[in-house]
Amino acid sequence: MEKFKKTIWTHLEKREMDSLKELLSKSEVIEILDVMRELSAEEQVIVYRLLSKNKALLVFEQLDVSLQQKLLSSFTEEKVIELISELAPDDRVRLLDELPAKVTKRLVRSLSPEEREETALLMGYDDETAGRLMTTEYVRLKRSYTAKEALEKVRTYAPDKETIYTIYITDDSTKLEGVLSLRELVIASPEDTLEDIMHKKVIKVSTGTDQEEVARTLQELDLMALPVVDKENRLVGIITVDDAMDIIDEETTEDIFDKAGLRDLNDRESDRSERLVNGSLIQIWKARLPFLVITMIGGLLAGAVIDAFEEALEAVAAVAIFIPVIMDMGGNAGTQSSTIFARGLILGHINTKKFMNHLGKEVIVGLSMGAIVGVATGIIASVWQGIPELGMAVGLALGLTMTLATTLGFFIPYTLFKLGIDQAAGSDPIITTIKDISGLLIYFVLVSQFLGYLL
Repeated sequence: MEKFKKTIWTHLEKREMDSLKELLSKSEVIEILDVMRELSAEEQVIVYRLLSKNKALLVFEQLDVSLQQKLLSSFTEEKVIELISELAPDDRVRLLDELPAKVTKRLVRSLSPEEREETALLMGYDDETAGRLMTTEYVRLKRSYTAKEALEKVRTYAPDKETIYTIYITDDSTKLEGVLSLRELVIASPEDTLEDIMHKKVIKVSTGTDQEEVARTLQELDLMALPVVDKENRLVGIITVDDAMDIIDEETTEDIFDKAGLRDLNDRESDRSERLVNGSLIQIWKARLPFLVITMIGGLLAGAVIDAFEEALEAVAAVAIFIPVIMDMGGNAGTQSSTIFARGLILGHINTKKFMNHLGKEVIVGLSMGAIVGVATGIIASVWQGIPELGMAVGLALGLTMTLATTLGFFIPYTLFKLGIDQAAGSDPIITTIKDISGLLIYFVLVSQFLGYLL
């Protein structure tokens, strides 16, 4: 796979479009999907446009909705309409749900009467229900057909259906009466009627069934698809196992955020990440420059602290040796804590309603690590420089600075999160600024106290 990606990038860099088109024509959809997610927006469009019509549709159906939207924005309206009309009904509705209302209405109006009816049917059901999730592309046969007739029908319907592995048997009014696997149909005697070989006890869901319940049913019973019926038991669609797996992923993530009280966090952080990675230069400046300016001001203030204790540095030159250690250890401890907080928040391990409990534990962690590192470094400083008082100052300064840094590593991101400010861009600069100034101040005050007789 890595070799395939490198070849794609090489062709793109050298603008070898004919070679790239030939390579893509021989590639599997899964390979193309994997590399598409790592390309820039411009490269994604180039690769997609070089795909054959059938392969392009298969790739598009498997892409995340956000990436689908990006590709659509690069197409002409005629191309968008063509693509939307070729999507399976459930995939089409899933994409239309994410587009602006005006765009959705315009695209729906451009569909054929049959496609418009299918789309309107699915969009008429509530969100996160079986009706909204189902597809209307399935094989439905009458119970009076023989196995031979049924196989001929399946061959006829197969090119236009999402799945043919399960056959649904209905009466003339489309009421669901039975179900049959393709395997059972193939091995049946040609003269057998579907009524004789079908399973009359059918596992099914209604259009109003919650999508999570549908997904769990498919997963637990190891089914390829599940029929969806209306209140009159009429078959109106099916839900396939691939859709169920997507639902389980979505619902699991949603449940994690819900338990942590972070229902809207995923979308918010996703939008911010999108702007920071793929946004315009102005958008990136707005998000990052203010915090870097804060860091610059903090650096100047840290310099002012050093300047204020210039006499101490001149009197005991060894004091300067340990400034980098105190600065770096505090910085690393703060970065560790902020990273742990961010990951815990995203995964739902940190409950914002119980933040003080998490903060208290992190303070204890910082204090314990600071004590261990402080004692070890203090002993080394004492032996190395032959000044026990300097060792005490270094050890205490390290312990206090690391404790402060780990506390800030949790407190600052949490505060930014509560204020609705991007913690990814803002946490580290603010933590670094406060930690540098306070760490130096603590160190020099302790040096003045313990080594005052040398100054």
